[in-house]
Amino acid sequence: MNIKFPLFVLLFISALTNAQQTMIVNGSKPFSATQNYTFICEKYAFTGEVNVQIAKTEKGGILKLTIATANDKARIAGGVYVDLANADVIACTDKNVKESADGKTTSYYYFTPAEMNKLKNTDIKAIRFIITGSSNTFGNQTGYFTAQNKISYFSTAYDQSKKTFNTAKEISVL
Repeated sequence: MNIKFPLFVLLFISALTNAQQTMIVNGSKPFSATQNYTFICEKYAFTGEVNVQIAKTEKGGILKLTIATANDKARIAGGVYVDLANADVIACTDKNVKESADGKTTSYYYFTPAEMNKLKNTDIKAIRFIITGSSNTFGNQTGYFTAQNKISYFSTAYDQSKKTFNTAKEISVL
């Protein structure tokens, strides 16, 4: 009994740390996915944050972008550019796979297997996207935006910790 309980606790904790997220696209089967990253979007005045998640599929991968909006007419539309840390760019075309609920809009973009290999080897630096919708007084902000891979808005010059998410490491585990 003395050795079984600590072993059980250790096994339970290791299972929790290795648990992966899942992503479901419009009622499809669940795909194994990375954690939900919160990228900083300084030009987007409504929240300043974009939620980013990447899943692995049989035919490549999926990029999920979620952003809070002021009204249900605003959408993430058009192509998306994923800028990598090595100055490479992945262009994603809009396949018109979108969801809108609870004051948030979500768009899905698909990666080829070659693009997923790039993502496994290099961290994402930024994601460029477009928000469309009706522009009226107190409406949603529309236009071109860039979500930066930053963990927080502020840090000091003496802070030596890494200030970005390790996207390549998590994608390679999928």
